[in-house]
Amino acid sequence: MMNRVTVSGLRLRPSSTAVTATATTTTPNTAHPPLRIQQQLARSTRPSTLSYASHRRYATKPGSAPESRRRAVTPFNDTGNVPWTELSAAEKTGRAAQQTFNFGMVIVGVVLTGGVGYVLYSEVFAPDSKTTYFNRAVNRIKTDPRCLELLGDGKKITAFGEETHNKWRRARPIASTITKDGQGNEHMMIQFNVQGPKGTGRVGMHLVKRAGHGEYEYKYFFVDVRGHQRIYLENADTSRAKDGENKGFRMFGVKWT
Repeated sequence: MMNRVTVSGLRLRPSSTAVTATATTTTPNTAHPPLRIQQQLARSTRPSTLSYASHRRYATKPGSAPESRRRAVTPFNDTGNVPWTELSAAEKTGRAAQQTFNFGMVIVGVVLTGGVGYVLYSEVFAPDSKTTYFNRAVNRIKTDPRCLELLGDGKKITAFGEETHNKWRRARPIASTITKDGQGNEHMMIQFNVQGPKGTGRVGMHLVKRAGHGEYEYKYFFVDVRGHQRIYLENADTSRAKDGENKGFRMFGVKWT
């Protein structure tokens, strides 16, 4: 209860400070919960707050994601995806070995391809190859009247290698040899067989490439058919003899050479 103080017969009213202090001590605090309740609330909300804060740090901090451990790079599983700067010394050695091996295989492939191309050109496509002269010879035989008389229709004449009873083996390579004499002349000799509706013949060719010349010249080219005289399509000896005769001249009924 508030006490009234009287001094000299005067009644004094209590100060507002005293009233406030008295009200504070006597009135229960209903605006703020007790300290124990506040601590319990703090404990219950702290984990979610920390979890949220850690989640925010994980989501926003660059480079915080856990890195997956990569597999060791070897010459057998290297795909080139791992940068060079991230390789160890052993892995760099393995990658260098792999690249050296791959480069060597590329070089070998190029050399082999060039070798095959050279063989194909020199044996098949070159103007002075044996295949070219073989095809020319067959075409001349198919159009020569003397050969057609003994072999038959030119469209039905076929050419093949060494004579054999097995028809499947007639596609083997044509027999040919290339030699060089002491004077530097190159000699190419080709032999093959021809067959037509009327008979079979043997073909022989001898070509000479003089030293310093780029083309072959016929020394002889003949066709032998059994039971008939040899047919010469080219004969250098006979040609020289005819040239010698043509060089002579006649005067006063006498041939001069």
